[in-house]
Amino acid sequence: MKRNSTPKATGGKASAAAAKTSAGSAAAPGAEASDVQVSAVLARIQTLWSSLGPVGQRIADFIVKNPREVVHMSVSEVAERTGSSEGSIVGLCKNLGATGFQQIKIALAQELVRPVQFIHEDLDPQDNTTAVIRKIFQSNVQTLHDTEATLDAKAMERAVKLFRQAERIEIYGIGSSATIAEDAHYRMLRIGLNAKVVVDSHVQAISASLTDAKTAVLTISHSGSTHETVTATRLAKEAGASTVCITNFGKSPLQAFADVLLFTMARETNFRTEAMTSRLAQLAIIDALIACLALSDYDTSVRTLRQTFDVLSLKRY
Repeated sequence: MKRNSTPKATGGKASAAAAKTSAGSAAAPGAEASDVQVSAVLARIQTLWSSLGPVGQRIADFIVKNPREVVHMSVSEVAERTGSSEGSIVGLCKNLGATGFQQIKIALAQELVRPVQFIHEDLDPQDNTTAVIRKIFQSNVQTLHDTEATLDAKAMERAVKLFRQAERIEIYGIGSSATIAEDAHYRMLRIGLNAKVVVDSHVQAISASLTDAKTAVLTISHSGSTHETVTATRLAKEAGASTVCITNFGKSPLQAFADVLLFTMARETNFRTEAMTSRLAQLAIIDALIACLALSDYDTSVRTLRQTFDVLSLKRY
């Protein structure tokens, strides 16, 4: 499976029919019901593909290549077409965050109604400036759409609660995530939270080991596999701190030490590495987090914002 090749989705009657068919199937007796929302299925498959076994990859390839067929098929039909078992298909669906095959069908139908193929074009050596601008902007826009679809509102609510209950907040980030960590620190200070950012790996380890149950930690890591930030988060967790992690969707070592996970959904092409669009997704999550934190203590936040605005006005001519 080529990681950059997701089938082009076009709107129109076929997509609408797919959505209608899946919606009808969802209402059928025995259909799975869940409060869990699943979106951006094709993006999730791309992210997880390399971690799947041979059977899982074969099923994933079939879904990516035939999404419009899949929304009309039963789990048995997909099993027959892919030479796999129904259990393997259900297992893949659960890896994608769904309760089962029916939920994946509904999510696929909804995804096909809107254009998901905005960003899957690589830059070509012969691209002119206009083409580069168009592709990069489309990439960024699609990343934000996919991240919004993946972000769990309940997880955001839990993160807000942990930060509001904490006496102090520590923020960790390394490399391209360091600038996002520093922005989060600045934004938290503006609404009156007792926050500290640590972007040096040695200081992270020391600071994390000195946290306690009254501390909440925010770790930002796109890969979730950066040794320094995983270590710092683990040390903080072992010291009793609450941990919130902003990381890309998919399995990673960081997740084992997170009390709350806020997922981005950034994709990769040959010339545009994930770190470029992931920063936009991370910033969007930080924006939403700060807004939710501010609204959770509205009067104090507004008062502190006004106070800090007056202080910062001294810096302007």
